[in-house]
Amino acid sequence: MTKMRGFSLMELLIVLMILGLLGSLVAPKLFSKVGSSKKKTAVAQMQMFETAIDTYRLDLGTVPNKLEDLRRSEAPGWDGPYLPKDIPLDPWGKPYIYTVPGDNNNPYGLKTFGLDGQPGGVDDNEDIVHQ
Repeated sequence: MTKMRGFSLMELLIVLMILGLLGSLVAPKLFSKVGSSKKKTAVAQMQMFETAIDTYRLDLGTVPNKLEDLRRSEAPGWDGPYLPKDIPLDPWGKPYIYTVPGDNNNPYGLKTFGLDGQPGGVDDNEDIVHQ
């Protein structure tokens, strides 16, 4: 009889155990980064909105009544579109909250309530407000 080459069941079990231990150590670190990247994405999108709103205000002398006015409007003096694509949802799949006028005598307000979609919260549920 010829001897067959390959791995024994014990060797395969040891390799699977090592991979499982490595996965249990690495996976929590990776998943914790997902929440912070979504917050950074929301901040970046709000900065993009701010630039578009400022350009709109320069052209028309006032801020838009709604974010959709940055893409389409019949207002005299409108020289858009001020955004290259349609208004995106926040990273959690909900629309951004845009108010005119904003809080603290700001001309507009822009925010998102985070993962839970409710005011307040911490970590992934934290509100992100653009001033």
